[in-house]
Amino acid sequence: MSVLICLTTCPDRSAADRIATALVDERLAACVNIVPGIHSTYRWQGQVMRDEELLLIIKTIADRMTELRARLPELHPYELPELIAVESADGLPLYLQWVRDETRPAP
Repeated sequence: MSVLICLTTCPDRSAADRIATALVDERLAACVNIVPGIHSTYRWQGQVMRDEELLLIIKTIADRMTELRARLPELHPYELPELIAVESADGLPLYLQWVRDETRPAP
């Protein structure tokens, strides 16, 4: 099972905490880091926008990606939330196994 690092951004701490807690509670993520102080510049509906956001770094496995892709928009306040997944090329084997163990569906 491949370990994935997924990225999304949120407008505020409340939304970030709510999403992180739900993803870990539902075993869609083993861990979610919340990084404040992100300055985003992007094009949206024909305009260049600039916002202060928080970055969520989500650790999961490839087998849970379909569920994560479906669940994130339900939790997220944005009309079109960012969700980008990158496969982990390497890492501490015990940590990678921990991610796999914590994201297995509950029995």
